[in-house]
Amino acid sequence: MFCCLTQRNKTNDTNQINETDQTNQPVLALRDNTERPGTIMIGTNEPIGTDPSKLPPALARLMAGQWGKGSIPPKWDGKAAERIVENFERLFANK
Repeated sequence: MFCCLTQRNKTNDTNQINETDQTNQPVLALRDNTERPGTIMIGTNEPIGTDPSKLPPALARLMAGQWGKGSIPPKWDGKAAERIVENFERLFANK
C-alpha cells in the first residue's frame, strides 16, 4: 500500500527514508542509489536496484523476518539547530 501511495504521489525516497528511520521500518529502494547513504550503512535502507528480478528475493527475506534491524542515524536527534548555534558561538568567540 505504501508503495502504491508514493508512486501515485511521485515522491522520492528521501522523505520516505526520513520517516521510516524514525519508526525503524525497512526501506527497499527500487533504485540504484539514494540521497541518504548513511541509512544503508546502519541498515534501515537497502537499494534493490531497478532490476525487477531482485525484488522477489528481497521481499521473501523481509517477510521471513530476515531483514536487518536499523537504527536512527547519529545526530538525527532533532538538535541540529543547537549544534549549529554552539559552533557559531565557538567560531565567533575566537575572533
